[in-house]
Amino acid sequence: MRRAGLRVRVIAGFAAGALALSATMALVSFQVVRQSLLDERERTAVRAAYYDAAIVRSGLSNQNTPDVGAVLRTLDTGENRRAVLQRGGHWYVRQSDTGDTAAIPVPLRRAAAAGTPSVQRVRTDGRAALVVAVPLAGGDVFYEVDSLRELEHTLSVLTGVLTAVAVSTAALGALLGWYASRYVLRPLTRVADAAQQIADGASRSRLDPATEPDLARLTSSFNHMVDELSARLERDRRFAADVSHELRSPLQTLAAAASVLHRRRDQLDERTATAAGLVSDEIERFQQLVNDLLELSRGDRPATRTPVDMPELARQVCRGRQISADIVVPAAGSAPWRVDRGRVGQLLGNLLDNAQAYGGGAVAVRLAMEGDVGRIEVDDEGPGVSPDDKPVIFDRFVRGRSAGARADSAGTGLGLALVAQHAGAHGGTATVLDRPGGGARFRVDLPGCTP
Repeated sequence: MRRAGLRVRVIAGFAAGALALSATMALVSFQVVRQSLLDERERTAVRAAYYDAAIVRSGLSNQNTPDVGAVLRTLDTGENRRAVLQRGGHWYVRQSDTGDTAAIPVPLRRAAAAGTPSVQRVRTDGRAALVVAVPLAGGDVFYEVDSLRELEHTLSVLTGVLTAVAVSTAALGALLGWYASRYVLRPLTRVADAAQQIADGASRSRLDPATEPDLARLTSSFNHMVDELSARLERDRRFAADVSHELRSPLQTLAAAASVLHRRRDQLDERTATAAGLVSDEIERFQQLVNDLLELSRGDRPATRTPVDMPELARQVCRGRQISADIVVPAAGSAPWRVDRGRVGQLLGNLLDNAQAYGGGAVAVRLAMEGDVGRIEVDDEGPGVSPDDKPVIFDRFVRGRSAGARADSAGTGLGLALVAQHAGAHGGTATVLDRPGGGARFRVDLPGCTP
């Protein structure tokens, strides 16, 4: 299972922490408020019950044969309270009995009959209520059933409000986590951007130590690493350029001597003529290798963009290699591309040479424009590129399996590396795909080609 990214984990942590904290505070607040309201309501109910009990006691004591119903009807109990009197083994209510008598618990009756005032919470008609028992003289007991419907409604509203607050706090925590992760990861993003720029060829890209003082060590280490890497690359480029340059003079002498032998091969015996031909071919291959190395050593040069008629350039490159210009499929429209003519010409030539050497020849050169990105595709009809070779096909001195299978191949292993280098100089990329119907399709994307 793939692990979530750092930003997702930070946001989730902030949200979970905020939710846990807000839920805990909401639960504690609810319990405190609920208990406080219940205690206050119980005190109010007890005071009201004792007050009403005093009125009932007075009404019963002032009459020899009191009318209990009339006495109870003198009470102002409102809509929430119901008065019940137990007298001489009989139950009397202020109005019709709607289950109030049955709602009085037996333990409460026993305690009240023993002369002990009591209070108990019960449920009647599916709603919470408070029963207050007040013993009177002569074994009579006055009960008052106080509905807690309004209190339940208040607690329900409070629950909804606290839940909304908890959810809002969690959302706020997630937002804070998003901002914090963005702030914390911003220096790392700059490091990643600088590393990407360096990978794309911008070797002068550096980080400013003053931007993030807390990451000064990381910044200085990164800049030191880039300096060392740039120095090493520069030494390698200079070495390749120096070696290639030093080899050109003796190679030219060898090439001249080989040319003389080649022109006089008719005067040589068969074995000597064959050897002279091999020497001439290898010198030519060696010269191509040296030229490619020199070109690679100049890879840090920026692309000089000028308006170029790409279809015409592609046709010229094809004709220069004895390939029919009819395979060029131009892009819609006739607007020129802003590219480095020399680099793109060599790029196209290397792709055509690769197709000729390893792909049975090029069958199509497609030019397309998508937004400001110019796309060049060269199709061949060869065996294609194996999946194992695709990730490294544009590396230096790498030759695919089809190349290794051809004994007559004279490739240097640098042609496609130059393609990737010229594409990178334009800020673009080079990739290889499978051509529908068989073969390989080499694709080069060059951004910023529109005038």
